[in-house]
Amino acid sequence: MEKAKTKALALFSGGLDSTLAVKLIQEQGIEVEAITFVTPFYTPKEGGVTPQKIAEKLGIPLKVVSLGLDYLRVVRKPKYGYGRHMNPCIDCRIFMLKKAKEYARQIGATFIITGEVLDERPMSQHMKALKIIEEESSLKGKLLRPLSAKLLPPTEPEKLGLVDRSKLLDIRGRSRKRQIALAKAYGITEYQSPAGGCLLTYKEFSAKLRDLLNHKKRVSMTDLELLKIGRHFRIGKNKIIVGRNKEENERLLGLKGRSDYFFEAQGCGSPVTLLQGPKKRQAIEKAAQLTAYYSDQKTGKVHVKYGRQALEKSIFVDRPNKEEVEQLRIK
Repeated sequence: MEKAKTKALALFSGGLDSTLAVKLIQEQGIEVEAITFVTPFYTPKEGGVTPQKIAEKLGIPLKVVSLGLDYLRVVRKPKYGYGRHMNPCIDCRIFMLKKAKEYARQIGATFIITGEVLDERPMSQHMKALKIIEEESSLKGKLLRPLSAKLLPPTEPEKLGLVDRSKLLDIRGRSRKRQIALAKAYGITEYQSPAGGCLLTYKEFSAKLRDLLNHKKRVSMTDLELLKIGRHFRIGKNKIIVGRNKEENERLLGLKGRSDYFFEAQGCGSPVTLLQGPKKRQAIEKAAQLTAYYSDQKTGKVHVKYGRQALEKSIFVDRPNKEEVEQLRIK
């Protein structure tokens, strides 16, 4: 196969490593297309550079794939375990590469490239992990990591002479000095920051997700969206979510399930609170108390209205103390 007719598919995040991996292969006269995956646990940074924008600058087509509940199965029971929190990095990589392999077949790509750097990430980029990822995704010999290729066994495209191994790199470790110098040489000034937008790497979000998976067998995309909003509390079979600001209040109302109750304190600034689960008296009182706690009324009994479709019921409650609130918080 001639180089001019060779096509590679890049697993692309828009970060510096994946951007440089694309440039190194483009420099060898190989056509590159890219694929990026958006998970339910991804939050783009406001005002950040998007993968679409970076792909456009590189002059490559980009396919964006949104992952849903099929990805949640990976998070629930990862074969290779979690990182520091609920992040199943190795299983996540395998899952995405399997999807990428299917797309590579559709577009006629001969091999797949990634921006992985040997020993850059402690869980998923040491030598053993890189081998596991390659084998489990059924891409043995067809997964090229241009930034660390000289430290890894030669791949099929290198053996066939489609890729010149001598022009690939031998970067290793967590320092990004060589990547930054290379970006400067290429004139690359925009890329996504390495501090990922994956919520599974955060302690607070992981606690909320773990609580959800422990209490609910059939999780919906709405359940996952709700994890990103508000303060979360647990009382037995009940989940209580309290909005932090106007935007969150509106989002909570928009994501409210048909059987959920919503609460608002009367006559003062108030959060919107959602109550999920059985509507027993104790749960209703707790939801009302949490609404009162985060309302602008700081003394006396607080009048809280609640209901399914409208605020048609009333309850008067005392504000709980901080210790009572913290006991209920999911953490």
